[in-house]
Amino acid sequence: MRQLEKGHAVLETSSTFPGPGAAATPAGSLYTGVGVVPGRVLGTVRQMPGAVQEPPAGGGIPAGETLESSTRRIKEAAQAVQAQLGARAATASGEAKEILSATALMATDPMLLKSAVKLLSAGTEGGARSAERAIWEAGAGVAETLRSLGGYMAERVADILDVRARIVCELRGEPAPGIPYSELPFILIAVDLAPADTAMLDPQKVIALVTSSGGPQSHTAILARALGLPAVVAAPGVHRIPEGQEIYVDGAAGTVVAEPGEDQRRAAEAWALSATTLAAFSGRNTMADGVHVPLLANVGTAADAVQAAASGAEGVGLLRTEFCFLNRDAEPTVAEQVEAYGGVFEAFPGKKVVVRTLDAGADKPLPFLTNLDEPNPALGVRGYRTHIGSPGVLERQLQAIASAAALHSAEVWVMAPMVSTAEEAALFASLCAAAGLATPGIMVEVPSAALMASTVLREVDFASIGTNDLTQYAMAADRQLGPLAALNDPWQPAVLRLAKLTVDGAAAAGTAAGTAKSVGICGEAAADPALAVVLVGLGISTLSMSARALGPVAAVLGSVTMGQARELAAAALAAPSAAAAREAVRAALPTLAELGL
Repeated sequence: MRQLEKGHAVLETSSTFPGPGAAATPAGSLYTGVGVVPGRVLGTVRQMPGAVQEPPAGGGIPAGETLESSTRRIKEAAQAVQAQLGARAATASGEAKEILSATALMATDPMLLKSAVKLLSAGTEGGARSAERAIWEAGAGVAETLRSLGGYMAERVADILDVRARIVCELRGEPAPGIPYSELPFILIAVDLAPADTAMLDPQKVIALVTSSGGPQSHTAILARALGLPAVVAAPGVHRIPEGQEIYVDGAAGTVVAEPGEDQRRAAEAWALSATTLAAFSGRNTMADGVHVPLLANVGTAADAVQAAASGAEGVGLLRTEFCFLNRDAEPTVAEQVEAYGGVFEAFPGKKVVVRTLDAGADKPLPFLTNLDEPNPALGVRGYRTHIGSPGVLERQLQAIASAAALHSAEVWVMAPMVSTAEEAALFASLCAAAGLATPGIMVEVPSAALMASTVLREVDFASIGTNDLTQYAMAADRQLGPLAALNDPWQPAVLRLAKLTVDGAAAAGTAAGTAKSVGICGEAAADPALAVVLVGLGISTLSMSARALGPVAAVLGSVTMGQARELAAAALAAPSAAAAREAVRAALPTLAELGL
């Protein structure tokens, strides 16, 4: 199980999707979910195919095969699936690359393969199995083990079942499960998607994405944002809409309408006209009164950075460094890290690049650094905390960042994830100083860091709020779970109050230290144009997001003054619920409706 790493999906898709001959859903039927990527589109439905058929039990190893040949077939099929997913990862970037790479490793996980080979034997309980049946049962066993561990490991269940299905298809010589083929663009509907499927969505064919499960911070949602696909998640019942039926998707409102009327058609036409304009970003974001609020990009690789720079990003607000470490049994060398970080720094000469040190643990376990036996990895040794049990890894990473920074002109800042106390912040700052890095900071993801910001931020120069984790920890709601989507919403007034506490604490710490302490946002909340206005009104100084979100966020921020943003922030803080906060702010921003956001 040591190789089970990142990737999130919820369940294998149901095999009960209605086919082309099913009765059409009545015109005007409304389905409501959570909007995660704005956009208003019309299109015909293609449903994600059902689950792979379970291999029959009994019968033993087929005639003409031996235990040795069946063993070889299983291993070869697993390696083929790993290669297929690895090839997809090689052409992907950002979150997609990370998720695909981790899922590829799951195909050859030792626990899965050893269990399957053992089940081939006639001496096991139930007698000998075919290769297909053996891998099927082995996958079920690994899934049950992960489910019993709970937390993040339980979220890997669907991923191992997806890998199992792919290996069975390879053994059968059948096409692997995946996105349905169509010569014409379509709207994809699924219960939820496996990481390998989501990461390979072709936005030229899939024009919108709707799922009946999942949550606003699931990787399905995150990757939809990266692709710029209008998307709605957690919309119960949509998987029963028949193939070929026309629907209307509003990714901002979180609604799906079957057989849309004239109002929806006009809205889709208006969105299509504004989409090109929204995609453009001048490279300098200013509000209506001229206040400059830098818009930065979240990146993971040099390729991401080049794309972000081409999109006009004013710098990098989050460089995820996990890509150097994932899918490895040993720590990468300092030289390897210098090359990886240098590629990002090179894309932003003279501009700020904020590097997040290794965020391992929880959904990103590393065999040489983290413990997979933790009962609750989300609350375990992750992020900065790995330094406690594995001293040296962080120091070598900081050395690599400093060495790469010395070779380029980028203004390099460095921050540690999952910092909870002032003592941790002080120690991290000392490690940065020892490495020659002049601007240390922390991620505010743990509520204690927000509550104690006036003390914690005396030890470092800046903070960046990771709204994904801060929201799930503040609301005690796993961000991957569809049933908790309403709780796991960065519009929650409690989360906004924590952001305001961080800003106020930074101001107090800056006064005490005699130097300003800036607070940015690098979580997915920054990519929501309406919420971006609120965050700026709370005092956030920079926003970092996927490159595709730069244009829409800049367009909305450019329509308001700082004074108006502060008024809207106050209204959101005073709201009794996330829904009320969102509605109050959106009602005061007519630009959103005009732009289809």
